[in-house]
Amino acid sequence: MSKKQGMSYIASTYGVGSPGRGNARGGDGIHACDTAPTAPADPADLNSAIIDTTASLIIVLDPRGRIVSFNKACERASGYTFAEAAARANYEFLLDATEVEKVRTAFNRINAGEFPSAHENDWIARDGTRRHIVWSTSAVVDERGEVRLIVGCGNDITERRQIELKLRESEERYALAVRGANDGIWDWDLRADTLHTSDRWKAMLGANDEEIGTVPDDWFSRIHPEDLPRFRAALDQHIEGKSPHVEIEHRMRHRSGLWRWYLVRGLAIRDAAGKAYRVAGSLTDVNDRKAVEDQLVREALYDSLTGLGNRVLIQNRLQHALARARRNEDFKFAVLFLDLDRFKIINDGLGHLVGDQLLVELSKRLRTCVRPADTVARLGGDEFIILLEDLREEGDAVRVAERVHELLKTPFALGENEIFSSASIGIAPGSPRYRNVQDLLRDADAAMYRAKALGKSRHEIFDEALHEKAMETLQLETDLRHAVERGEFFPAFQPIVSLIDGSLQGFEALVRWRHPDRGMVSPATFIPVMEETGLIVPLGAWMLRVSCLTLARWRQRFPALAHVGISINVSGKQFARGDLAGDVAAALAESGLPPDCLTLEITESVMMSNSEQAAQTLRRLREHGVSIHVDDFGVGYSSLAQLHRFPIDALKIDRAFVSRIAKTIDAKDEVARDSSLVRTIISLARNLGLGVTAEGIETAEQLEYLRQLRCELGQGYLFSKPLAEKEMEALLAGGLPWGMASRKAG
Repeated sequence: MSKKQGMSYIASTYGVGSPGRGNARGGDGIHACDTAPTAPADPADLNSAIIDTTASLIIVLDPRGRIVSFNKACERASGYTFAEAAARANYEFLLDATEVEKVRTAFNRINAGEFPSAHENDWIARDGTRRHIVWSTSAVVDERGEVRLIVGCGNDITERRQIELKLRESEERYALAVRGANDGIWDWDLRADTLHTSDRWKAMLGANDEEIGTVPDDWFSRIHPEDLPRFRAALDQHIEGKSPHVEIEHRMRHRSGLWRWYLVRGLAIRDAAGKAYRVAGSLTDVNDRKAVEDQLVREALYDSLTGLGNRVLIQNRLQHALARARRNEDFKFAVLFLDLDRFKIINDGLGHLVGDQLLVELSKRLRTCVRPADTVARLGGDEFIILLEDLREEGDAVRVAERVHELLKTPFALGENEIFSSASIGIAPGSPRYRNVQDLLRDADAAMYRAKALGKSRHEIFDEALHEKAMETLQLETDLRHAVERGEFFPAFQPIVSLIDGSLQGFEALVRWRHPDRGMVSPATFIPVMEETGLIVPLGAWMLRVSCLTLARWRQRFPALAHVGISINVSGKQFARGDLAGDVAAALAESGLPPDCLTLEITESVMMSNSEQAAQTLRRLREHGVSIHVDDFGVGYSSLAQLHRFPIDALKIDRAFVSRIAKTIDAKDEVARDSSLVRTIISLARNLGLGVTAEGIETAEQLEYLRQLRCELGQGYLFSKPLAEKEMEALLAGGLPWGMASRKAG
């Protein structure tokens, strides 16, 4: 066949010179199914149909790189139609810069008469994706041997390359994982009963080839006796086909003599009948991980300071105890809730380091009070829990509590300090009636607080009365919060009278609560709860404001009250946490009341709890011009040596002493002591240049005795009980029974 004939054959095959994709008739070409049976198909049409249906990419270019023909496979790979591709200036629009240079080099070789058999390049499709194509290239030449057309037949191998790449990456990851895992390999031939282990397997045990042979017992004999039954059971279960694989952690004896943890994994190979004839797997040293896990468990379940169980551990043990009690009515257990007495004083006085040492030593003693099966835990701070299980009788718990008290009688030697400590213990007998651990701990805690309230260094057993009281307290707290919101509190005023001439010298403002259902509630009932919850702070600020406004109105209405003052109690939390100086300044500014008409009454216990801070606060209050009285003097723990440090104006004798005064002191010895104490307080105040007010005067005999001691001021039911604002206004308007004269100015 001549070159011209060969060129014509190739040209007709690829549709050279035809419009579209080479169909001599134009358009998209024809397919075999389109050929009419009545007439023979045009060879050019058949060639075009074959080219369009082939999966290979067929592209025909002129020597300058312009697209002459472009089959459907090319359209699918590029995303461009033939018309769109042919309209482009050059085939290079499908390539990036790197690929363009490669194609130009190939064109130059072809035009020079060299025919490279194959090459690869990337097409950039319409959507921006890359298609990797392998090309086989040939040329159409004329009679002179000049290249007229370049024909490329390509295969899109993009997906295959991606698969190969993923496979290669997977193989690399696998190889890297095997090297990085650093595991030992073992292979047990069950038929020959021989064991083969890798060098790494032996090295992890610190052994060499001579020490570990091919006998399985060389492995099994090194397993910890406690772990061997569990290991053999797991291995046998898999060999028998009862588990999909072997995976178990156990300890083995290292050459150093220490027990180390290892993870064994294995898989059996089975014959056609399903019988295992070989088991192979890996050995991983997990000793460090187990050590970390053990440490995490200790941190999660044990107290870092004392080594005792923590809250999580004791709650878990209590849950198990409750579950046992529900299953077995004969199972008896008890919970002891222990709290150190006066621990805050030790912490504040000697420092937290000594406090921590005390807790550590206490923990050691508590361990000696219980059996190994019992649990001692630290909840936090100085609170401890003891869980006693399998008790014969409830009295066993009491005996443990007594043993704790006895051990605490011995002082703790902490460095240079010898510390005596005691504990209040609440006992809650276990019972199936408890629905959860929190209720059990709550009742033990309530019993502990009752022991503390009854004098400390003792134990109390929980009963239902305690629970009812606790529920009453919770309800009371809820009612108090609503009372603040609803404005159910109001001030009551009790006159302060001169014991010399009976003149009115001032009022003490006292908070009162009228409950919508319970009526009037005693301050002795709700004030402690207000203190504990912190509600006393905003209530105290409100009382200060309202009392100053009330006295200001009375001074305008009753001119005789021009120099009468108002006394207001300050709670411990209000004094320590509230902005007392700011509240005083705001109340005086709003009411217009002169500062010398306002007296703040603060108990000696509050002042002495932090004497340095108290002195600073009192000095700031005095800068506002108000008076400071020490309330309930004689019942606290004041230090007479420090009393002069505080900027105070007067002492108030507690009603507990005044109520037991008799005109003739010839009764019981304690009455005589109380009377002597009153005399001493009055004498002390006179020597310090302080005023004195006696509270709780109820009889004429008490009044006369106080007058003889030259006590200046007094208040009590003998003069008037505390009255609400309207009632006091009515009393003032009608004239006071002991006279209406006010104190003189100056």
